[in-house]
Amino acid sequence: MCELCDRQALQIGLDRRRFIAAGVGLAAAAVAFPQPAQARRARALSFHHTHTGERLRVTFAEDGEFVPEALAEVSHLLRDFRTGDSIAIDPELLTLLHRMRERAGSNGTYEIISAYRSPRTNDMLRERGSAVAQRSLHMDGRAIDVRLRGVPTRELRRIALDLQAGGVGYYARSDFLHVDTGRVRSW
Repeated sequence: MCELCDRQALQIGLDRRRFIAAGVGLAAAAVAFPQPAQARRARALSFHHTHTGERLRVTFAEDGEFVPEALAEVSHLLRDFRTGDSIAIDPELLTLLHRMRERAGSNGTYEIISAYRSPRTNDMLRERGSAVAQRSLHMDGRAIDVRLRGVPTRELRRIALDLQAGGVGYYARSDFLHVDTGRVRSW
């Protein structure tokens, strides 16, 4: 009988250690792979297009997933206002704008100066002598020129540079900021 008691005690001890080890493993996994708070909650932005007068407040992501209908609305708003052409806007550009606004401690509206540019519009602007890249990320839906109401553009520039998430161009004279999801660079 003692031998049986010893085996049961040994089995209980092993089961307890396995249980504790499994719990420690799950806790370690939760720490190693946390669900970011930003991914769990809804992410929304407000826009005012300075050339068309259109406004949009949209929840573009919920529970860590982009909302296709919202992305379509944003792509329409950010179309080439000169030609009416549109392209799918890079959702990561929206994420970048959201992060910038959060860092600024703002719920303000982004004023859109320029977003998608068709190749025809891009060529026209280059011919006029504007400082426009031949292969601008605006043509890929990966760049936007903005102001954020209530936040000095100089401060928004500092925030964008700190994020190191893409290109940042500061146009102090015209008071707007270019941000894109390309390689990290600034001008």
